[in-house]
Amino acid sequence: MLVRRAMMLLAPKAGERIADMFCGLGNFTLPIAQLGAHVIGVEGSDALVRRAEKNARHNGLENRCEYQVANLFEADAASLAALGKIDKMLIDPPREGADALVKALPALDSGIDAPQRIVYVSCNPATLARDAAVLVHEKAYHLRGAGIASMFPHTAHVESIAFFER
Repeated sequence: MLVRRAMMLLAPKAGERIADMFCGLGNFTLPIAQLGAHVIGVEGSDALVRRAEKNARHNGLENRCEYQVANLFEADAASLAALGKIDKMLIDPPREGADALVKALPALDSGIDAPQRIVYVSCNPATLARDAAVLVHEKAYHLRGAGIASMFPHTAHVESIAFFER
């Protein structure tokens, strides 16, 4: 359900370059590629990146997926620029959120291309709220929608999803 919702909000299309930040094994990377976009999956663990590459090959999507190892907790403008033009971005960080990543995104008036659409999936509503404030107040994104998915019944844990556009 969460992957379907994320794909609906992200709306990947053929010809687009989409970054999947904190991609892990490719839970979102592969569905994005199946919908025709070229995906750059970025993850901090070399072992997870190797497994994501294997998953892409196993699913016949290796031509639409590329992976990079990078510590996204230390992301900066230069590391994002090195990815090239990104049309859309999916962010699925661990509980710590994506503070450095969202701060590294170009400001609207910088003259640098930035993703026009961001879908942010979070297991920690507090860090999502913190990062959303940066996206809206510092990076000129508009929050278009947000919700939760109860992935862990009978617990207080929920997955949150938010959708931003410029």
